[in-house]
Amino acid sequence: MDEEYYLPDLDYNYSYENSYESNVCEMGNYFLFYTHLTTVLYTLVFLLSLLGNTLVLWILFKYENLTSLTNIFIVNLCVSDLVFSCMLPFWAVDQSFGWIFGEFLCKAVNAVFSIGYYSGVFFLTLMTILRYLSVVNPVSTLRSQTQCCGFLVSLAVWTVSILIVVPEMIHTAVQENLEGEKTCDYADWKWKKVDIYQRNILFLLSFGIIIFCYFKILIILLRARSRRKHRTVKLILIIVVAFFLSWAPYNILSFLITFPPPTCQYKKDSNLAFHISRKIAFCHCCLNPVLYVFVGVKFKRHLVRLCNQYLPCGNGQVLRPRICSEGKFHYEDGSIY
Repeated sequence: MDEEYYLPDLDYNYSYENSYESNVCEMGNYFLFYTHLTTVLYTLVFLLSLLGNTLVLWILFKYENLTSLTNIFIVNLCVSDLVFSCMLPFWAVDQSFGWIFGEFLCKAVNAVFSIGYYSGVFFLTLMTILRYLSVVNPVSTLRSQTQCCGFLVSLAVWTVSILIVVPEMIHTAVQENLEGEKTCDYADWKWKKVDIYQRNILFLLSFGIIIFCYFKILIILLRARSRRKHRTVKLILIIVVAFFLSWAPYNILSFLITFPPPTCQYKKDSNLAFHISRKIAFCHCCLNPVLYVFVGVKFKRHLVRLCNQYLPCGNGQVLRPRICSEGKFHYEDGSIY
């Protein structure tokens, strides 16, 4: 496995072996680190994502109002990250032993993996659109639609994400290379290219919508003085930027390597860059909980309350909420959530 370029760990196996067998470029030990680090990295990312996103869901269900569209989308975003990360152990095992899980799981794991990715893109785009509407239009116009639309919008997003990956389920299969190792990949290179182009088109479309919304939002907020509204927009902006910085290099490189490499050195360099970008992209599923802690004011307060309530080291000095006459929570420092 270490003597040539070979990516057995997922459906995005952009090897040139099938298309360019007549111009083989020996990789030697160029990607030696890939085999040894992938298993450890995927396992670590899976554990951190499981811990972080589960904690976020616990805090949301325990302390937050889930009739809010923003909170509903954050819940779904956490589920998307969990769905995505739960497939990483399969790729970790595949990297070390080849695909040993059979034909059915080959199709299922790839499909669930892609569903997690697409739903994450869609929910981030919807969160940005929601922030745009809440800044441009009165918030009261959204409240009347929250309860009836939140579930339906989420259901629509998951349905669309599932429908998008149907071709992937049909055309992925267990393959066997010349060395007798089994991989889970597209049976036809043409369908793999379709998958790459589809991902890039949807990625660019979402990116364009988000850029437009935040351009309008920033213009409006320059005239506003609401610190609370600024904080909400700031948190979602950082989450979106983190997502696109993580996935943009991977999507760009996956598109570029669909073209024949002009030289062997170019192929080595582009594949190395692709490996690195893919690791960065896959690590993103454990990043959002960290952003909530460092950027989200309310989340940090909820986390402190949770630690003081359940950990023996808690000293009970956490800010205690009390109900005001309007039915909203006030903290002892006067802040509202």
